[in-house]
Amino acid sequence: MAMWNRKAETLSRDELAAVQLKGLKKSLARVWGNDFYSSRLKKGGITSPEDIKSLDDLPKLPFLTKEDFRVAYPLKMNCVPRRDLLEFHQSSGSTGTPVVMAYTKNDLNQWAECMARCYAMAGLEKGDAFQIMPTFGLFNGGFGCYHGCRKAGLFCVPASSGNTERQIKLMRDFRTKGFCSVVSYVPRIIEKLDAEEGGDRDIPSLRVGIFGSETFSDEMRRKIEKRLHIECFDIYGMTETGGIGTTGQDCKAHDGIHVWEDQYITEIIDPVTGEVVPDGEYGEVVFTSLTREAMPIIRYRTRDICSLTDEPCACGRTHLRMKKPQGRTDDMLIIRGV
Repeated sequence: MAMWNRKAETLSRDELAAVQLKGLKKSLARVWGNDFYSSRLKKGGITSPEDIKSLDDLPKLPFLTKEDFRVAYPLKMNCVPRRDLLEFHQSSGSTGTPVVMAYTKNDLNQWAECMARCYAMAGLEKGDAFQIMPTFGLFNGGFGCYHGCRKAGLFCVPASSGNTERQIKLMRDFRTKGFCSVVSYVPRIIEKLDAEEGGDRDIPSLRVGIFGSETFSDEMRRKIEKRLHIECFDIYGMTETGGIGTTGQDCKAHDGIHVWEDQYITEIIDPVTGEVVPDGEYGEVVFTSLTREAMPIIRYRTRDICSLTDEPCACGRTHLRMKKPQGRTDDMLIIRGV
């Protein structure tokens, strides 16, 4: 199967461990120079970045949460000189102070690299037309797709959100092969197609749909694939990790989301105790970034519930897979310790 960065995507487990330890030490050294980060690390019992000597020491580090990002608004978590910042995005802030993620040039390149891997994983190649339906603005979706398009050499159709009739016209006029949107928007596209008079009520060039921000069932996947004659892919990422695609996507085997392990360490913890759970068990996903500069994350609690597997994948990629999130800790009730 096609890969964007075959060498990085097929590293052995030992090679990945070496990359992760090096990246972890570099990230810790970087955040130690930031008062906001270092104060939290010290409260967690860390006296120096040198306290972490191996990946086994990772659980010694305290967690970061969304609340930390809100307290640090707007840029208290920034670890580089202000003049090195090129861009920022943020969450909607609908439930409180927005979560901000700032980017250096290298951070934008890292984001683009992750997205280029996702595009290649979906079967997109240089020159293919890719339609971007997430909004361009403070939300990270539109710009993340755009940075990835530039990196992968795709023909970018920057449609942004809304105006379904125009979306369909652009797809037909520019022979769009793939598009990205929230999955809940697809029924609207199908509704418009079904209501057309005459013609084949189809988009002949379309082959790939990449969906993020919302979970969707296998039944929904099958319905969309059958009606639009496309293959659906589930992309994963959030503002705190750097945006859409930064933490991976499912491949053509559709057996879990490949997490870019050369870019992030992924843990699954018991959401109540905070202890790391055995391989294969469900728990809360925790990410630690290895290459981000402006605002690295150290053991960030996502609140998403899922499990991990490093069993070999049919696509040949060696990076572990995250099973589809089964909910969030926000929605969980603890009854008698269960």
